[in-house]
Amino acid sequence: MQRMMCTICGHIYDPEKGDAGIQPGVSFETVPEDWHCPVCGAEKSRFIPAT
Repeated sequence: MQRMMCTICGHIYDPEKGDAGIQPGVSFETVPEDWHCPVCGAEKSRFIPAT
C-alpha cells in the first residue's frame, strides 16, 4: 500500500499504521473523502504519493 504525503505540512499517511480515526491496514484510496490531515487540516485531495 502506498504512503501519501500532505503537500501543505508534509505529514505522511502510512496505511500500515493508520491515522486519526483510521484503523491500520486501510489504503489511502478507501479513506473517506471528508477525512482531513490531522496536523494541518488539509483536504484529502492535497495528498500526493510519498517517495
